[in-house]
Amino acid sequence: MKIIISGGGTGGHIFPAVAIANELRRRHPSADILFVGANGRMEMTRVPEAGYRIVGLDVTGLQRRLTPQNLLFPVRVFRSVRKAGRLLEEFQPDAVVGVGGYASAPVLLAATSRGIPALIQEQNSYAGLVNKLLARRVDRICVAYEGMEKFFPAEKLVLTGNPVRAEIASGNRAEALAFFGLDASRPVLLVVGGSLGARTLNEATAAALPRLQQGGVQLLWQTGKTYYPQAAPAASPYAAAGLHALEFIQRMDLAYAAADVVVSRAGALSVSELCLTGKPSILVPSPNVAEDHQTKNAMALVQRNAALLVTDSQAATRLYDEALALLHQPERRQQLAANALSMARPAATATIVDELEKLMQPTSNS
Repeated sequence: MKIIISGGGTGGHIFPAVAIANELRRRHPSADILFVGANGRMEMTRVPEAGYRIVGLDVTGLQRRLTPQNLLFPVRVFRSVRKAGRLLEEFQPDAVVGVGGYASAPVLLAATSRGIPALIQEQNSYAGLVNKLLARRVDRICVAYEGMEKFFPAEKLVLTGNPVRAEIASGNRAEALAFFGLDASRPVLLVVGGSLGARTLNEATAAALPRLQQGGVQLLWQTGKTYYPQAAPAASPYAAAGLHALEFIQRMDLAYAAADVVVSRAGALSVSELCLTGKPSILVPSPNVAEDHQTKNAMALVQRNAALLVTDSQAATRLYDEALALLHQPERRQQLAANALSMARPAATATIVDELEKLMQPTSNS
């Protein structure tokens, strides 16, 4: 079995892609799985770290304003589609999976023009541009939210949920506290702004460090690469009190296991992980995304009393009032956690791979 998985750009695309690959490898240990990403993007390091081969295309996104990059965009797309075509001819995949992001477009265009079975996985409640453009060409579209017929042909849709790495919910609290050097008798707050970091969350967290120390709270703060140089010296004086700034948390299973409350952006993957781990959370949707889809993701939980919401503009004044209050309300935390767990779709990855196997059935029978 040969499979190409394409896409990336952010952890929200990369981690579901790796989860799909892991499930494929679990079922078919001899499967040959090749990733295709965009040169210079984070998938070019994260995918090899997960143990898979990746090939990069020189493709970038379309800027929302007129820039020299936009003038080169058609040329880059053409070259990328041509390179993707050569890659398909060489690799001869049985099927192609697109998870969104720049690199998925050329690969899916090249695959569908050659009649290779193709599946899209859309993580968000508001469909991405690449996936909307390619929807009519692919064979199957796996979605995480109901009501996606407004973006995609209804007959191609399968409601699966988002693929989350299986180990994310298997962290052991005692091991987690030892791993991060935390005290079991004091509450732990986890702050994650997505794989690339979030300015608003980082600024609010830096300002709240004295309050957290005073309140006896311990902190695991994933800053993202861009913000780490400012965050590290800000947090350094508080390290002895258990307040830690980390550029990137590799062991998110242990971070979730340690956390009593999570403060997070509302990217589709983050929301799925919070449900699967059953963590009480305060969601701060990013305002810098298409059609404000993170607010829609967050509201799906808030309406079920499965999370709290603080807007990006309120974060500086309200976020840490809410976080400190929630850390001292065990019953409320329990209720949020139970409601989040009830929304989890733990079989999402398996269902997506089931659909992929169905697409390949005619090939294997011929």
